[in-house]
Amino acid sequence: MSDSIPSVRRRPLWPVFVAPGLVVLAAIAWSAFWFYAASQVDQTVDVWRAREAKAGRIYDCGKRHVAGFPFRLEVTCEDASVTLVAQTAQGAAAAPVTAKLGKILVVAQIYTPKLLIAEFTAPATLAERGQPPTLQVNWRTARSSIAGLPGTPERVALVFDDAALDRIGGSAPMPLARATHLELHGRLAEDSTPDHPVTEAALQVNAGSILELHPLLAQPFDADIRAKVYGLRDFTPKPWPDRFREMQAAGGHIEITQSRIQQGDLISVAAGSLGLTADGRLNGELQMTVAGIEKVIPALGIEKMLEEGVPQATLDRLAPGVKSQDVNNLLGSLDRMIPGLGRVVRQNASAGLTASINALGTPAELEGKKARSFPLRFVDGAVFLGPVKVGDTPPLF
Repeated sequence: MSDSIPSVRRRPLWPVFVAPGLVVLAAIAWSAFWFYAASQVDQTVDVWRAREAKAGRIYDCGKRHVAGFPFRLEVTCEDASVTLVAQTAQGAAAAPVTAKLGKILVVAQIYTPKLLIAEFTAPATLAERGQPPTLQVNWRTARSSIAGLPGTPERVALVFDDAALDRIGGSAPMPLARATHLELHGRLAEDSTPDHPVTEAALQVNAGSILELHPLLAQPFDADIRAKVYGLRDFTPKPWPDRFREMQAAGGHIEITQSRIQQGDLISVAAGSLGLTADGRLNGELQMTVAGIEKVIPALGIEKMLEEGVPQATLDRLAPGVKSQDVNNLLGSLDRMIPGLGRVVRQNASAGLTASINALGTPAELEGKKARSFPLRFVDGAVFLGPVKVGDTPPLF
């Protein structure tokens, strides 16, 4: 009888290390890919900066570094600045404006490289070349997103919370504009084609105010405006005046598809189409429906203006061709003929103007309130509410 014991067959150990080895190889490959992508950031940014410089937007970065390993790229730019050249109707004759801010953080996920998300650190200052800053912009949060790069952007968004614009340089900042929330969106429309691009734009403002233009705009208002832009030839880098000039030559126009502005009890909605004249001024008509227009007239200061005398500049804006001296002489003559008559005319001017504007339109209902519908006309840059000129818009090129 044999006392031999059968030997135990050993299993090879190499399969145990296969899975960990594959993980290590994948990690090494992923790390190599990430560091390669990070090494290309400088080259990509330089190409983009050169492209923007052709459009008159010169970007600079005092210090730049890349982080975000392993699943995203985070590019931080400190001491950032952008200089805008020839971006207004004055073209190269206008002094370049430089905006500076402390830091910009741009994030791109490795698996969605065509989507860039940026965050901006306040404040930002604006100054003409060689001059000290005159404007300062502050915000609580500011971010943007761009989808579709490096080709033609498909969607662009810019969002601010608690935004404030101040004039600086004096003993204390002077408030110019405020908004608790501000959004600007742009995208290619569904009917857009490579040869005839059509863009959609949307602007949303919550509790916005503009403090120096007119007392009426100093009161907080909400706005929701949507438009489509036709006539753009392409999206190659170029200054905005050149782009608008090409749009006018192609017979393009801006279609206001929706506009709603609310300020207290005043609500206004509008829609229509605006084109450009050969010298870059707005031309067209919007059909407006307004509830609470009687509240606007006192805010225009008609009564106070008549009591103190009508400045010629105001008449040129409200009633072109009418002379200030003639109006003031007429009111004085009424007082001499019948003491107090001129004062009665002054006191009732606001009510008369309200009735005149109401007579221009047709009765309507807006969000359950009585309203009036009437045209808002743009004639070679001048803005008319019926026959009354209410303002001017600057040329776009």
